[in-house]
Order: sequence, then structure tokens, then C-alpha cells
Amino acid sequence: MIDIHCHILPGVDDGAKSLAESIEMAKHAVEDGIKTIIATPHHKNSKYENPKTQIIDKVNDLNKALVKEGIDLKILHGQETRIYGEILEDLEIGDILTLVESKYLFIELPSGHVPRYTERLFFDIQMKGLIPIIVHPERNQELIERPDVLYNLVEKGALSQVTASSLSGYFGKKIKNFSHQLIEANLTHFIASDAHNVQNRSFKMSEAFNIVENKFGTDMVYLFKENVELLIGDNNVYKEAPERVRKKRLFKIF
Repeated sequence: MIDIHCHILPGVDDGAKSLAESIEMAKHAVEDGIKTIIATPHHKNSKYENPKTQIIDKVNDLNKALVKEGIDLKILHGQETRIYGEILEDLEIGDILTLVESKYLFIELPSGHVPRYTERLFFDIQMKGLIPIIVHPERNQELIERPDVLYNLVEKGALSQVTASSLSGYFGKKIKNFSHQLIEANLTHFIASDAHNVQNRSFKMSEAFNIVENKFGTDMVYLFKENVELLIGDNNVYKEAPERVRKKRLFKIF
């Protein structure tokens, strides 16, 4: 498996705090069946600054450490950038890093809302030949309450990535149910771990894919796994026509 969202780099954000923790995460990743990870440290989220050149250097150092430890895991470079208006300007000056320097760009929304300028920014990003990927939309309160906002963004060309632990229920029943609804409505295109540690924010990738296979079938598992391969190769990913999330009807008993 390939994990395209992980906070495994040591000492750069709220993920691994040290090289020892990175090594421990790597061992757990391999146990979960993961062979390749895109390291995606937080950037511009008010707490952390992880520009492109720094990430590439840290990834190279971690790969050397994994070889020394005899751990069969490859780390690639990426970035999880919190949405802000000057993303394209900072991309031009070499501060922003796409996933493995492909056309795919991770965008993190605030947890409680979707900024009003999001649709316009996504349009501008796509006009530059890039494709925005919204990370963990299932954990955004506005998208949970107003899923048509996500539908409109996806319908206009954005992609999204759901967290494995969300599908498994580790973030609660509401987020689990919404994650499943996003798959049903073709509103998400990748599953990734967003792992931060080995205690309460681990990988859970195998568990999530078992859930997807049991509920949605092997074709859906193939789509998600093939999409990460296509992303790393900078090729176009598979997209089914998005649908609106159907609200569950409540029946009253009189």
C-alpha cells in the first residue's frame, strides 16, 4: 500500500517528535502493509512553517535512517498546506510543495468552516495546471452540515482524501457515517492515514480497506489504491461523476 498523507517527519509539527518516534511509526506502517509514504508536514496553519526545501532535506535524512535501521519503507516528499489566499504566490517563489512535485496539491481547510474564497482559489489553482485535494473533508463541520459545498467543489474539479481512521470510527460515529456517505456519493478519491503517532493517531489503513471492501466492494478498493499510484506518477486519477449526499429521512412514530 501507499499512504499519501502522514506526519512521520521528526520534530517538524504535531506528528513524530523525534527520529526514534519516526522509526517507530515506520515499523507500524510496514506492519500495516504500507511500502511507501508521502510525508506531509503541516504548513501555514498558524503553528508550523515547513517550506519546500526544508521538507525535502528532512525526507532525505529520514530515508537514510530507515535504510540504516533495515526498514523496508520509502518516504516521498509532500506538504499539507492550510488554505490561505497567497498559496499561488508562494508556490511561485518555491515555498509550497505539491505531492512528490506532481500536479496534485494538498489543501487543509479550517475544522469549522470553508472560507468564502475557497471556490475562487481552487479555480485559480486549476488554471495554473494544478489539482487541489481537500484533506479530511469528513472532519470539517460546515461540510458535514452542508455537504453540497463539497459537491460543488468536486464538481468543479477538486478532489478529496478521507482519513482511514474516520472510516473505522475512531473519530466518532457522525464522522464515520459521513465518510461512508462521501464514498457512496463519489465525493472522495483517496484514502490515507493522516497518522501522527503510534498511540492514538496510527495508520489503520488495512482496517479501512477491509471496511471499504465489505461495504462497497473490491472495485472501490481498486479505485482508491490505483489512484495513489496514478498520483505518484503524476497521471490523471479515476473519478466517478459526483453525486449529492442524500440526507437520511427521519420517520416519526405516532
